[in-house]
Amino acid sequence: MQEMKAFNCASVVLDPKTRSCLCRLFVVASLICAAYFISGAFIAKEYKDRLSRWEVINMLQNSKSNICKIRCRPPGSEALPQGIVVKTSNLEMRPLWSDTLKNGNLELSSNLLAIAVGIKQKEIVNQIVKKFPSSDFVVMLFHYDGVVDEWRDLEWSDRAIHVSAVNQTKWWFAKRFLHPDIVAEYKYIFLWDEDLGVDNFDPKQYLSIVEDEELEISQPALDPVKSEVHHQITARKRNSRVHRRMYKFKGSGRCDGRSTAPPCIGWVEMMAPVFSRAAWRCAWYMIQNDLIHAWGLDMQLGYCAQGDRMKNVGVVDAEYIVHLGLPTLGVLAENELNSTQVNITQGEPSSNSETLAPSESHKVDNRPEVRRQSFIEMQMFRKRWENAVKQDKCWVDPYQQSVNKSTH
Repeated sequence: MQEMKAFNCASVVLDPKTRSCLCRLFVVASLICAAYFISGAFIAKEYKDRLSRWEVINMLQNSKSNICKIRCRPPGSEALPQGIVVKTSNLEMRPLWSDTLKNGNLELSSNLLAIAVGIKQKEIVNQIVKKFPSSDFVVMLFHYDGVVDEWRDLEWSDRAIHVSAVNQTKWWFAKRFLHPDIVAEYKYIFLWDEDLGVDNFDPKQYLSIVEDEELEISQPALDPVKSEVHHQITARKRNSRVHRRMYKFKGSGRCDGRSTAPPCIGWVEMMAPVFSRAAWRCAWYMIQNDLIHAWGLDMQLGYCAQGDRMKNVGVVDAEYIVHLGLPTLGVLAENELNSTQVNITQGEPSSNSETLAPSESHKVDNRPEVRRQSFIEMQMFRKRWENAVKQDKCWVDPYQQSVNKSTH
């Protein structure tokens, strides 16, 4: 039996066919294993590469997303590449032809003069505009009487911007046509009435003083002899360059050296204000869209002074004007009346016996109604301010202590 087992083992070992078969199986198995490990290595490497690329892409996308979130975009421009977005504009008129823009020869004015005008004050307005050099000022006229063509004979009329809307105030015009983004390129904005004498006024000298004194909101002083002066702080002080406060020791509303609030200090009247670019951006937001007389706004302008209103708001004595106090809005010839003019007070029209003046010109004088409406709007503005202060829990009044100190 042992011999037979030995014979079988020897025959298996010595069988060449079996040995060859085993060798082939071993080689095939080795090749399969090698292919598996090699392909696995390649797959792993590719997976790692892909994962790495996705991580880089995600990182870049997240980084880009964070950058885009930080970047300030004007509302509505999100669908546009940032480089094509033009955020501001100006009131410069552009040529229909020529290569002026290509050569960069177009000179831009650095300031804006905007006046609410009626044709009856044409000559006064002409004298005002002629004082302002065209190289430094864009002129914009707000025609509240609807008359535009009769201004065309003036030498500067074609370069002025004319806007017409019947029986609207300069604040109505300013709110709609002097948006901060439209006038962002102008360093100073003069928003003036039409009844101002400028014989003793030089705009360039005025702005030189304003810049030197760092006034963000200002006005030229009024000649106290020739002017209709409503508030003593606007009256010109002799031998003075600029003043920022007034003194009143008798009667109600006293002002002394301790006063820190308007109208004793940090205050200008609204017939001839001059705003810096930054101050106007703030003031424009404060103008109420429906309160066109803007009474009460003057008391709050100091909040737009870009700092301390006791320093940055002032009246320039060296360059002064005359406030003629002419009747403008509300005084109309009978043939000028229309539905818009009659309803200016948003109440019942006055009877003929109350409005018609006993004169040959048959004028209608609505000035009492205009003044009444102005007072109503002032009360509305004050109420809105009080409500806004109460509702805005995040707002801190920088002048709260100053108001308390100015109470006598």
